Amino acid sequence: MQIEFSNRLALVTGAAQGIGRAIAKGFVDSGARVCLLDIDEIGLAKTARELDVTYHALDLSNRQAVTNAVRKIEQSEGPIEFLVNSAGGVRGQVGRPIHEVGESDWYSIFQANVDSAFWLAQAVGPRMIERQGGRIVFISSGAGLRPSKTGIQAYTAAKHALVGLTKQLSWEFAPHGVTVNSVAPGFVLSNPSTEKQWESYGPEGQARLVDGIHTKRLGKPEDIAAAVLFLASDAASWISGHILSVDGGRS
Repeated sequence: MQIEFSNRLALVTGAAQGIGRAIAKGFVDSGARVCLLDIDEIGLAKTARELDVTYHALDLSNRQAVTNAVRKIEQSEGPIEFLVNSAGGVRGQVGRPIHEVGESDWYSIFQANVDSAFWLAQAVGPRMIERQGGRIVFISSGAGLRPSKTGIQAYTAAKHALVGLTKQLSWEFAPHGVTVNSVAPGFVLSNPSTEKQWESYGPEGQARLVDGIHTKRLGKPEDIAAAVLFLASDAASWISGHILSVDGGRS
């Protein structure tokens, strides 16, 4: 199946590195015009130069900043037809017993993973509804379907919330031609946080993790990008409210 997005505008967040960057490249390779969003201005600028696309650096948990950025993008580049939110992560945290988790630790992960997705959908979704068409894809996680190997309570809870948000927004948006889906990656070595987590397992733990994956290998950012491009394509027009596990068979 050939996926083609000739001259259609995709907004991809979390694109400074890893999965978000691979998704942005996938859209570019499929002919789309792409605009990137991320809080990491240095990494974002590097990706934008390499892919020859536009970008805006901002804190996606800031509702007004997101609203302003979306307005500017649509004024200068046209309607956003695809929104892929890959922003999120653990914000440098590691698993700890619940009594050691502070209030700011809890909220910062929800802001990065849930608030950002909601504000983006709020800014982009109504315009898609007016045009009677669009695609929204959230990058959740296997941690949104089961306990997380990170051991981070807030991360697991936030990704479960993102799964719920996907299903609720699908109910609201899909009658208007706007599908809302989520890709739930398995273990993908895609950024410093996942590399640190992988190293923490040691050789035996790494071997156990890989042995639990049917394909007997870790995921690559490009594996996740391929699933996103499918869900964004016309071939997936009757798929909405779905959580697609891309994890080599672990689920």
